Amino acid sequence: MTSDPRSDHPTYDVVVVGGGHNGLVAAAYLARAGLSVQVLERLDHTGGAAVSAAAFAGHPTRLSRYSYLVSVMPEQLMADLRLDIQLLSRRTASYTPTLRDQRPGGLLVERHERDATRASFLELTGGETEYDAWREFYADVAEMAHVVAPTLLEPLPHERDVRDRVDPGIWRDLVTRPLGEAVERRFTDDTVRGVVATDALIGTFASLHDPSLVQNRCFLYHLIGNGKGEWRVPVGGMGSLSGALEKAARSAGADIVTEAGVSAIRADQTGGGEVDWTAPDGTTHTVGARFVLANVAPWVLRILLGEPEDPDTKPEGSQLKINLLLDRLPRLRSGVDPTVAFAGTLHLGEDYSQLEAAYADAAAGRVPAAMPGEVYCHSLSDPSILGDVPPGTHTLTYFGLHTPASLFDADPEGAKRLAVERAIASLDQHLVEPLMSCVAFDAQGDPCVEAKIPQDVERDLAMPGGHIFHGDLDWPWASARARLDTPAQRWGVQTDRDAVLLCGSGSRRGGAVSGLGGHHAAQAVLESL
Repeated sequence: MTSDPRSDHPTYDVVVVGGGHNGLVAAAYLARAGLSVQVLERLDHTGGAAVSAAAFAGHPTRLSRYSYLVSVMPEQLMADLRLDIQLLSRRTASYTPTLRDQRPGGLLVERHERDATRASFLELTGGETEYDAWREFYADVAEMAHVVAPTLLEPLPHERDVRDRVDPGIWRDLVTRPLGEAVERRFTDDTVRGVVATDALIGTFASLHDPSLVQNRCFLYHLIGNGKGEWRVPVGGMGSLSGALEKAARSAGADIVTEAGVSAIRADQTGGGEVDWTAPDGTTHTVGARFVLANVAPWVLRILLGEPEDPDTKPEGSQLKINLLLDRLPRLRSGVDPTVAFAGTLHLGEDYSQLEAAYADAAAGRVPAAMPGEVYCHSLSDPSILGDVPPGTHTLTYFGLHTPASLFDADPEGAKRLAVERAIASLDQHLVEPLMSCVAFDAQGDPCVEAKIPQDVERDLAMPGGHIFHGDLDWPWASARARLDTPAQRWGVQTDRDAVLLCGSGSRRGGAVSGLGGHHAAQAVLESL
């Protein structure tokens, strides 16, 4: 830090607005390069959505409260910053309970597919055809992932440079045509189709046939992580990842200030910028910087730069997150071992036809009659998050699809209660015992159930519209006509002010818990010096 002789406030090389995981990644890279860095975080802790919390009074268990798995973060990034973090593979990739002619069954997909996966496909679909189609499709997806993943730590490639390395049929299925066409052409079973399609809808409100292809982009990000697309559980919860990043940034010399509410960013085309922030005691402060990195949504950044709020361009999130603490795992009617079924992603109400019906309900302003969603039990992979609890205790997390923020605008609490009821009902139909009979109680005698709708995410984390990606995801490459003249443009972090760069999920390749937004902003700064 230095003092600007033209003013009475401190000046850094870089000020990072927002101490979420991307902001910490940027701070760590830049401080390690010898730059002076200050991070200003509104909350009393860093980490943003990647945090762990003891959500239920009287229980030591620490839940990954918002974001919950890690996939897209490159292993090279973690090695660069020497992060002290362990990511665990889940034993089960997915399990989908089914009821056909009122006969309970299910589709099991092992993480490393072996005989049990093949047998499960055979029992569900009555032949080998669907499993062969499954293996062929994901081999094609892997080919795409192997091409795209290595580019994520490099400046933006042009679209043609990626396209020319991918089979034209795969490019058509994943990039140029709505994903629903490929799903319907390549698979025939409703359940199998739905399991494939679900990755296109995490936090994204769209039909599988949406002409915008936002569902295709969401699908791609969920399948390209480290060339494998595997979603892993961080030991200690998501907070351990943010904790490791904060440690890396601080040990490199970054100055991190919490409870620092940023109210304005000023910058012009002559270079440099200033940031105004307010401390808990109400005092206001100004800090100068050669570069300001905005680890906030682009919609929020425009307001901080002095533009009026524009409700027409505000992002709209779409998710229902339910955290639970159980006394025991419930038994399933299919007879599958709960420690197998809940060890990976358990799909509920996500047959292909159910996904499209739920989308139609939500698009018409109705909470879906049959709620599609996914369930995760992280404590089966990482019991360390439980703390000192009775035997049999487990966490359970539900992530619901097709629940856009607009569904909750008129009556947030009433619509939330209805959505939670329908989410639990979607699981109960597959259980021997009702889920609520397995739920633990907190110190006040209330069930250990915590639900978050987009409005809660916006209130808690200042993500506009509760959109977990800060806005719709974009392709991880530049179009043929894109200008890549400046470092910020080459790394996909530019704004209309040269001294202000995006460094969060709203940057070109910043979606999910990846650290890519922070990495790219840091590289653009270093390339500019």
